[in-house]
Amino acid sequence: MFGYRWNTSDIPDQTGRVVVVTGANSGIGFEAAKALAEKDATVILAVRDRQKGELAKKYIHATYPVAKVEVQVLDLASLDSIRTFCETLNDNLERLDLLINNAGVMIPPFSRTEDGFELQFGVNHLGHFALTAQLFDLIASTHNSRVVTVSSVMHKMGKLDLDDLNWETRKYRRSQAYADSKLANLYFTHELARRLQQGDYITRALAAHPGWTATNLQQHTPGIGLANPLFGQKPAMGALPTLRAAVDEDVSCGDYFGPDGLLEMRGHPKKVSPSRLSRDPDIAVRLWTLSEELTGIDFPVP
Repeated sequence: MFGYRWNTSDIPDQTGRVVVVTGANSGIGFEAAKALAEKDATVILAVRDRQKGELAKKYIHATYPVAKVEVQVLDLASLDSIRTFCETLNDNLERLDLLINNAGVMIPPFSRTEDGFELQFGVNHLGHFALTAQLFDLIASTHNSRVVTVSSVMHKMGKLDLDDLNWETRKYRRSQAYADSKLANLYFTHELARRLQQGDYITRALAAHPGWTATNLQQHTPGIGLANPLFGQKPAMGALPTLRAAVDEDVSCGDYFGPDGLLEMRGHPKKVSPSRLSRDPDIAVRLWTLSEELTGIDFPVP
C-alpha cells in the first residue's frame, strides 16, 4: 500500500565512515548505532552515563563481535561537557561522516540545565546546537557528510516564544516546552540546510522523527506508556527514519523523514512534510542568532 518499505537491509556498507550518535545507550539511538555498526561504521556512542554506554557497546558486540564501537561521555545539559567532548573528537579524529543529534528529554518536571536553560530546550535544542557548531569544521571537511537531527510529530504543537525561550516569565507547561524544543530542532535543520546550500557545502542537514515509539524517553508520561502496547512501535522500527536520513543517497539537504503509516505514528520511513510554521525562515534566523548568544558559541558557517 505504501510502495517499497525501506529497512536496514537498504543501508549500504559503512566501512571507513565515522559516526557519532547522541543518546546511543537506549531507544532509537541505540538501534541506529547498532544498525550502523553492523554495516561496519566506526560508531561513537555519545552518552551521559559511561556505564550505560559500555553496556550498550557490550550488547552490540554480542550480536556483531567485530563492531567498531567507542564510548564517550557527553552531557548535553552542560556546555562544559559538550566543549570537552568536542575537543576530544577534534583532537583525535580526522573525519566525521555523520552526526546524529538524537538524545533528548521528554516532558519532565520543570528543571534547568547546568547553565540555567529550561531543561528540554537546553538539551534538545541548545545542547545539539552547541555540539554541531563545535564539530562543524570536522564535519564540513569530510566528503559527503551529514547532520541528522531527531524531531517529533509533536513539533506541530510547538510555538516558540522568542522573548522567553527559557520559561522565565511564563507559567511552565512541560508538554508545550517539549513541543517547542522539537520545533526548534526543525528550525535548526532548515537554517543549517539553507546556510550549507548557500555556501556550496557538500555536507547535508536533515531531520527525522520516530512516530510513536515505545522508549524510556516516555518515563515522565505514564499515560503514553500505558498505551504503548496498542500504538507504540518497537525502537528498531522507530530508528528507521533516522537511518534513512543518515544513509539514503536519494535525499536532499533539508529533507525530513518519518513513518509512512496513519498520522505518521508508525511504519516504514518516507519523506514527510513538517509544519508550515517550522518553515518560517525569519523565525529560524532569529532562533539561530539567539542560540549563538545563549550558548556563547559562533557557529562557523556563513
